[in-house]
Formats: sequence, C-alpha cells, structure tokens
Amino acid sequence: MSAEHSFHFDSPTAPKIDVVGTVPGAPQIPEGAEAMTLLVTLPPGSEGAPPHRHSGPAFGYVLKGEMIFELEGAPQRVIKAGETFWEPGGDVIHYQDGNNLADAESAFVVTMFCAPGQPMLIPVSAKELEQRRDRRAPRP
Repeated sequence: MSAEHSFHFDSPTAPKIDVVGTVPGAPQIPEGAEAMTLLVTLPPGSEGAPPHRHSGPAFGYVLKGEMIFELEGAPQRVIKAGETFWEPGGDVIHYQDGNNLADAESAFVVTMFCAPGQPMLIPVSAKELEQRRDRRAPRP
C-alpha cells in the first residue's frame, strides 16, 4: 500500500482504517449514474446469476465464504472472505458469481454505478454467448 493510501491517527479511540482494495485507473462511471450497494447472499452450491453485464462499473467485497468470479477475457478465480473484486461494466460479460462452497453460505457486498434508465443486471442470451465464445478464457 502506498503512502497516499495509509491512514494513522494519534488518538487511542480513533477509528482503524484499512484499505482492502484499490482499482488503479478506475473505469468510467456513466454520466448521471445511480450508485447502489447490494448485499448478495449465495446459498450453499448456488450458481449465482446467469451470465450478464452491468451498464457501469461494480466494486465488491466478499464478507463470508468463497465466490467463483469470472469476467470475459479473464480466467475464472476464487475470491475468499476479506478479498475484493471489481468489473468495468459496459460490454464485458460477467460469466460467474457463484458460491464456491457446497456446504456453506457465501455473501458479498457490491456497489454498482448504473447508467440512467438501465437495469442493474442485463442477462446475456445464449446466442450472444455463442457468438463471443472466443473471448472467454479457457476453463479448468
């Protein structure tokens, strides 16, 4: 963490502030965007939302459990409690946000910046998924 992201107060009752994630060169937020923060709870083994996209960027933090996370062009990865994630929104497909645990609940908080008049989550059709299959990273 660089000096501009560290915080220190001299009072014994001061809050403790830890930066848990940053996004250098953060993505463009749509003009007039609505910011919304969601708490998403995934039951054990949940596949999460079907492939979709967002009209603006999203920034999240896993509260408990483990989430399988996959964006178009990037390999699937597991994000564990205490870790962050982000996605640029726009044309990028968000393939997975499922629970990586078959026997425990997982939960994350995500703040999204949605373009005016656009839904928070836009499902992607099977036809479009097929047309863009070359953009998906190889799967394990």
